[in-house]
Amino acid sequence: MVRWLLVLLLALIVISWLSPWLARTALGRLPGDFRFKLFGREFFLPVATTVLLSLVAGLVAKFV
Repeated sequence: MVRWLLVLLLALIVISWLSPWLARTALGRLPGDFRFKLFGREFFLPVATTVLLSLVAGLVAKFV
């Protein structure tokens, strides 16, 4: 369980880091992706994008 939470946290960090690239594609604007401003800074939590990319990565890993 802890390993999956760590993987999810790392995936969220990587996807947040790649958010400028994701903004040009449809992946950064899925219905479960949250953008909000707090204290003058903008935060991006791409929950739906993380789940979608995890499913794609799992399917690729299963067939390779």
